[in-house]
Amino acid sequence: MATDAPYGETSVEKVVNIRRCAAVVKGGRRFSFAAMTVVGDGKGKVGWGYGKANEVPPSVEKANKQASRQMVEIALIEGTIPHAVRGRFGAGQVLLMPAGPGTGIIAGDAVRSVCEAAGIKNILTKSLGTNNPITLVKATFQALSQLRTRQDVERLRGVTLT
Repeated sequence: MATDAPYGETSVEKVVNIRRCAAVVKGGRRFSFAAMTVVGDGKGKVGWGYGKANEVPPSVEKANKQASRQMVEIALIEGTIPHAVRGRFGAGQVLLMPAGPGTGIIAGDAVRSVCEAAGIKNILTKSLGTNNPITLVKATFQALSQLRTRQDVERLRGVTLT
């Protein structure tokens, strides 16, 4: 769902997961909800958020607010990532590989939502270990934070790569 963000940017908001928790009280069960969302600008900035509330809409709203505050810039080259990378969080591992034009996003639901929000058009992914969507999103962000462009590496090392 694309919305108008402040400063004229359009943002992509994706709900990754909604969890229901039940607390047994005197009158029966009291439910609360936790939502995980991914927010991105479609141009290389993306963030994730986790919100809890007694109803679904406020929990999604809280998660979106946290995600937009925690946005990070990722390195993109012509709609794909610069190199293959592996991210890990807990028992979840995600392998991200660059793909040629026209490939599309080959990924599961959790990783796909991160890639679409970030503006990645062509990528191959494989999730290893757990299939928990929250863990996979965190592993994907860990992998995306490792990405470096050729210019970044040259600047950091102080050499020219051929």
